[in-house]
Amino acid sequence: MAKQSGNSNVGSKPSRSLNVGVIKFNEALFKSVLANASVLIILLLSAVFITLVVFSLPALKANGFYFLTGTVWDPNLDKYGALPFLVGTIITSLLALLISFPFSISLAILLGEFYRKGALSALFRNIIELLAGVPSVIYGFVAIYYLVPAINDFGIGLGYAGTGGRNLLTASIVLAIMIIPYSASVAREVINLSPSDLREACYALGSTRFELIRHVILPYTSSGIIAGNILSLGRAIGETMAVTMVIGNVNQLPHNLFSGANSMSSIIANDFPEAGPAEISSLTEIGLLLFLITMLFNILGKQLINQLSKR
Repeated sequence: MAKQSGNSNVGSKPSRSLNVGVIKFNEALFKSVLANASVLIILLLSAVFITLVVFSLPALKANGFYFLTGTVWDPNLDKYGALPFLVGTIITSLLALLISFPFSISLAILLGEFYRKGALSALFRNIIELLAGVPSVIYGFVAIYYLVPAINDFGIGLGYAGTGGRNLLTASIVLAIMIIPYSASVAREVINLSPSDLREACYALGSTRFELIRHVILPYTSSGIIAGNILSLGRAIGETMAVTMVIGNVNQLPHNLFSGANSMSSIIANDFPEAGPAEISSLTEIGLLLFLITMLFNILGKQLINQLSKR
C-alpha cells in the first residue's frame, strides 16, 4: 500500500509541473497579446498623425500663421483662414457641454441613487442606450423639422433674424442632446460603484438623502463624472452630420449665438468632395488641428481627473 501511495505521488508531480507550465505559457501569451495590441494602437495613432502632417505640409508652408488668425476662406483667392471654424467648433462644443450637464447629472443621480433597480430603472437605461445609438443624421433631420423653426421664432422674438434658425444655438442644442447619454451613463456607473459604507455612515449620522448626495456621493464621484463629460466633449468636437445640417454653414466669425457659422468637421464634409489640391491640403490641416485639439482636451481632462482623485 505504501508503494502504491508513493507511486501515485510520483506520478502526480509531472502532471502538476505540466499544469504550471501551461498556466505560465497562457499568461505569457496573454501578456504578449496585450502588449502587441497596445503597440498596434500607438502605431495606428502615429500613422493618423503622420498622414495628416504629410498631406497638410503644402498648406502649412503656404498659409503660415494666417491659417490660425485669418477669417477669410476663399479658394478662388487662395486664402485659407480657419479661425471662424475653430471658434464655431469650440463654442458649439462647450455650450453643448454646458447645456447637457444638468440633464446628464440629474439622470445619473436618478438612476444611481433613487431607481437603482426595477422596471422604471430598466426603462430609463434602455432609453439612454437608444439615444446613444441613434445615427447623428436622424438628430439632424428632427432638428430641421422641429428645432430650427422654434429657434428661428425665438431669435426673431429677441430681435435676431436672418439665419432661419440654423445657427450656433441650434447646433449646440442638438449636440447637447446627442452627448447626454454618454456622460449620464458614465456618471451613473460611477455613482453605482460608490461604497455602500459611505451611505450607511452618512445615514447613521442623521443625514438626509439630499445631504448624502451633495456632501458624499458627488464629491466622491467627481473624477468619474468629469471623465464622462470629457468623453462627451470629445464626441461633440468631432460630430459632423448633425452639426452640418443645422449650423448654417457660413464661413464667417459668429457675432452671437443666433449667427450662422461653421465648424471644422462641417467645412471638411462640405468642401472636400469638390476641393482642388490647395484646398484639400488646407482641409487636411483643419483635420490636423481638430486632431490636436481633441488630444489637448483629453490630456487636460486626464490631468484634472488625477488632481481630483488625489483629494
